[in-house]
Amino acid sequence: MNREKQPMSRNGSAKPPKLFVIGLDCAAPDLVFRRWKNDLPNLTSLASQGTWGELQSCIPAITVPAWSCMLSGRDPGEMGIYGFRNRRDRTYENMSIATGNAVRVRRVWDYLSEAGKQCAVVGVPQTYPVRPLNGLLISDFLTPGIESEFTYPPELKREILSLVPDYEFDVHNFRTDDKDWLLRQIQVMTEKRFVVIDHLLKTKPWDFFMIVEIGVDRIHHGFWSYHDPEHRRYIPGNRFENAIHDYYVEIDRKIGEWLEAMPPETVVLVVSDHGAKRMDGGICLNQWLWEEGYLAFKDEPASGNPVPLEKLKVDWTRTRAWGSGGYYGRVFLNVKGREPDGTIDQGDLRAVRDELAERLRTIPDHQGRDIQTRVFKPEEIYRSVNGVAPDLLVYFGDLLWRAVGSIGHGALQTFENDTGPDDCNHAENGMFIWCNPHVAGPGHEASGARLPDIASTILDLFSIPIPPEMQGRSFLGG
Repeated sequence: MNREKQPMSRNGSAKPPKLFVIGLDCAAPDLVFRRWKNDLPNLTSLASQGTWGELQSCIPAITVPAWSCMLSGRDPGEMGIYGFRNRRDRTYENMSIATGNAVRVRRVWDYLSEAGKQCAVVGVPQTYPVRPLNGLLISDFLTPGIESEFTYPPELKREILSLVPDYEFDVHNFRTDDKDWLLRQIQVMTEKRFVVIDHLLKTKPWDFFMIVEIGVDRIHHGFWSYHDPEHRRYIPGNRFENAIHDYYVEIDRKIGEWLEAMPPETVVLVVSDHGAKRMDGGICLNQWLWEEGYLAFKDEPASGNPVPLEKLKVDWTRTRAWGSGGYYGRVFLNVKGREPDGTIDQGDLRAVRDELAERLRTIPDHQGRDIQTRVFKPEEIYRSVNGVAPDLLVYFGDLLWRAVGSIGHGALQTFENDTGPDDCNHAENGMFIWCNPHVAGPGHEASGARLPDIASTILDLFSIPIPPEMQGRSFLGG
């Protein structure tokens, strides 16, 4: 790909800008910029003509809420979204999925729509249920299925299903041992999305077009051990060794097709919400809390038969803390006057939390080694704290270990994921490439970029004032 340079104005062109955003959920900067650089000619060409580098994600570094943080310029605390499932209130069992209804802040297409720009949004996380915008929208991987109202305007649904009658939003059983099935499902899902995107690019007007492909995340979780020599289960020469590589190559090929068909003035952004890294194992968070006397049960759980915490009878009158598992850990304290059966006096809250944070950092691996766990307090990492936040967020092993929420593993460390086979965890840094064909000069690597910078840069490109509530800074400079 060779995109012709043109003279630069404030935002790159005398013409009204057009921006095409390619979101690759979980795309790893090391794979794109180093390991497979020579095999990804279109991504490499974009980087060689633009600004590129690692992009620091939010905490937690997961799909929800990361994409909404990126596109609103707000942090998880401000949005009150701390993961896929969040406490709805201070009771113990009232959890809710963070769909688009949980996002109560404006994202870039809201500002662009207000400014009269035509927007096209496909697959961006937390866009189901759909909301109106100036343009069109196809919702994300949280969509229940094609029977749902997944498009705006509503009549677009019929058009999409006439193209792809069995359009897919996600691979719902991606944690499986059937790797042949999984690989084919990821490929088929992505191919269907590409058919729809091709159609929209050819037939719809747009100033801002954004897609997110969730397949990158799914193939990482399903196949990371097959390609990473540092993974404990890696076997050289295995038949899935090139599965992730070949998927990246196919995406790069498709990007090349899109770019060839675009008006030459189009600015291109390729971006991921977080990266990926091997998973060394899991730390049994609630098992540890139970063994250390923070968590109590009415009936003692059996060993050797892991059971989710939700299925056990917790004795809340004797519990001081409990946790939630996932790619990172969340710890909640049982506070008097805050939780229904609170046990920690308000005046002791700070001391108990500090003690617990320090003890969590010292949980070792299975050989007694320090794993460099990081523990965060919401008020120290967010501009404000809304909703029902965890009292502590935990990156076990700096995200080389996941948090396991179930009880009954018989040990504090496990190498079997309690939600199904999973090869990788999320890395704190994703990646970005910003290529403006109107800006002369060779590409360069940028350091220090953060997730909220994306929203500010997009608005700046379209000469829309950056609201003070957005935390990011524009790549375009002053």
